[in-house]
Amino acid sequence: MGESEQTRPDTATDATTIRNEFALERYRYLLQQIQTVNENAHRFLAIYQTLATALVTAALALFVGYRKWELAASTARGGVIGLLTLATVVAAFTGTLIVVGALAWLDYRNEECDITDEIVGPGFRTRPRPGNFFRWYETYVVLFILVSVITMWVLAAVFLLPAMR
Repeated sequence: MGESEQTRPDTATDATTIRNEFALERYRYLLQQIQTVNENAHRFLAIYQTLATALVTAALALFVGYRKWELAASTARGGVIGLLTLATVVAAFTGTLIVVGALAWLDYRNEECDITDEIVGPGFRTRPRPGNFFRWYETYVVLFILVSVITMWVLAAVFLLPAMR
């Protein structure tokens, strides 16, 4: 009888072990998600740069070749505006994905801090502060996208569209 009592597992220790293992697995998952969010911002920028370059190149090709192709100036202007509108939509979609990624990153980091506060101790990881957005590269990626779209429209309005009369 005494032996069965000795082999019985300590349920409090088992619960703590299971809780810690679960927290560790969740922590690993959060770190993986944070890494994925960081990588996605670069992917989204690359996609935007590729699509914007292709669309602006098509607009410039239309500007250069519309007479040779015997297109009406109004049709060519409409094509340039359509291509720039499409580039703007791509920019808006990319910017939205980057902003949503930054919000997801904030959420993951806060959850990471919750886990480390509980398992390691309060204050082990400093919580992210949204007020530090000027230090995030996503801020500058979104600004780059915004400035590039505005520049495309201004250049088209000042140089391309008036020349297509």
